[in-house]
Amino acid sequence: MKFITNHQIKIALGASVMLAFVGCSFLKNSTSASSTDDLSSNNPVLSQENVTVASDFRTTTVLEGLERPWSIAWLPDGAMLITERPGRLRIARNGNLDPQEIAGVPEVLAFGQGGLMDISLHPNFQENNLIYLTYSHGSESANHTRVARATFDGSALENLEVIFEVDPVKSAGQHFGSRIVWLPDNTMLVAIGDGGNPPIEVDGDLIRKQAQNLNSHLGKVVRLNDDGSIPSDNPFVGSADADSAVWSYGHRNIQGMTFDRANNRLWSTEHGARGGDELNLVEAGENYGWPEVTHSEEYTGGEISSERSRTGMIDPKVVWTPATAPSGLAIYTSDRFSQWQGNLFAGGLISRDVRRIELDEEGNVRSEESIPIGQRVRDVRQSPDGMLYVLTDEENGQLISIEPEGE
Repeated sequence: MKFITNHQIKIALGASVMLAFVGCSFLKNSTSASSTDDLSSNNPVLSQENVTVASDFRTTTVLEGLERPWSIAWLPDGAMLITERPGRLRIARNGNLDPQEIAGVPEVLAFGQGGLMDISLHPNFQENNLIYLTYSHGSESANHTRVARATFDGSALENLEVIFEVDPVKSAGQHFGSRIVWLPDNTMLVAIGDGGNPPIEVDGDLIRKQAQNLNSHLGKVVRLNDDGSIPSDNPFVGSADADSAVWSYGHRNIQGMTFDRANNRLWSTEHGARGGDELNLVEAGENYGWPEVTHSEEYTGGEISSERSRTGMIDPKVVWTPATAPSGLAIYTSDRFSQWQGNLFAGGLISRDVRRIELDEEGNVRSEESIPIGQRVRDVRQSPDGMLYVLTDEENGQLISIEPEGE
């Protein structure tokens, strides 16, 4: 059993002055947040003074020896499938990591922030054995995010097919997005990043502006059927001015996304630039502002936009400045830890912690506290048996469980 010490807490909070080489949120030198405990006020900007540090929890290191792990999925027999960003799919059984990687993984472009990223099982996996992967594909000068599916026979992937790929292609190795979430109707949502920071361009203009271009997949959440086809009730189906896969737009780089089935809500966390990370309640057809409306600043200094809110665009529920570099998001639904039911858990690459976010019935944020991990947190998941786990984005990445003390 591994317990968090006061020294680790100081390290974790001090780490908020570090820059992430994989996440794209840099720290802002000052904040405009007021020191109020009411996080559901009209001003969603938070400073570190708003966030208390949890002390009533414990952590246990379950697995070590993972290279830049990105995502985890549980098989029906309790085994865990874990992606490693360099391009490997691993399996762990009974707490032991199999040294042999899973065969049949597609070739990935492991470059910059790209590589093998999310993994998700089809909701009917026990009947069809289908597994879905997101990964970066192409070259350093022309690449994009792909979604592929394959059948898993217990030791290898078979019948792999690419069911969706992002258009347009881009240069450089930034902002692939890449979380997968399943809706109750067995359609899937996939988060796609905006393509990168200045000076990266597409069609002669800054690539980040693609987030407002409805004919582009960049800076979007797309909704697909399980075979990659487009659902007929997507919000822009039939529009000559929009790609029919688009479900929501105006996003920068979502790396945390989860669906609250109890309340039929989709939550996401996305990276800002220099500050301005966001927690959003995402709805079909809506515009989340980037880069026309943002709390972020340019990495070189100065405003990206003078607007923080605009009619017709959806405001975030929380803005984190300084940045946490959010990656991995889960909503806790089990009664195993009843005090956590309905809470969001958001991982942070820069903050090196997990933020426990308490919501009210309308989906407003009531409070937030930091659970220090002391490593870059890449993913946060609830297991089928009600445990909460994080993956750490390190050369020697770990799978760590979190639970309240006294349980």
